Amino acid sequence: MKLRAVMAAMLIAACICQSQSTPTRSASNRATGAKPLLLEKNEGEQRIWRDPPPGSFMLKVSPANNGSEHLVLVTEDLPPGERIPMHQHLGQDEIVLIEKGTLHVRLGDQERDLHAGGMVFIPAYTWVSLKNNGVEPAGIVAVFSAPGFENHLRCVSAPASENPAPTTAEEQKRCDHEGYVIYKEPETDPIK
Repeated sequence: MKLRAVMAAMLIAACICQSQSTPTRSASNRATGAKPLLLEKNEGEQRIWRDPPPGSFMLKVSPANNGSEHLVLVTEDLPPGERIPMHQHLGQDEIVLIEKGTLHVRLGDQERDLHAGGMVFIPAYTWVSLKNNGVEPAGIVAVFSAPGFENHLRCVSAPASENPAPTTAEEQKRCDHEGYVIYKEPETDPIK
């Protein structure tokens, strides 16, 4: 009889602990303030780069956009020949999904072309660069495991309605620091 009472007490304690450590989805939304979103491709926070070459991207999910504390989502179309220089994120994993086009990707010690439907998983602190080596724009979706890099993106861009001024070297350093990212110098970047 004592064994049954101990087992029952352990089961009740386990259920209480589980219910306290795993909040319901609605309780989680209330606690974090994150708002659900339904967005079309052309909806979100449209930004334009401050430095050439000209281009734009869309911030869709971030703490500032919908209160997300755990994810950031960005979309961009890279014109032919355009690249994302060699860099690493300090503390965030990233997944890049290729919606259309072709990208040449260098990731750590791996290198290859990826096509529409392909993906890149970039663990934090891993060097990566991407280049559109196709003849059409390459559409990408980037998802980050934690906020941070969107601070860099906002720092080196402007709202689409503004005429942006180029970034200075000092601003670029500040932007990199705010966004938890390190870029390699252009001459050491193997994909040019």
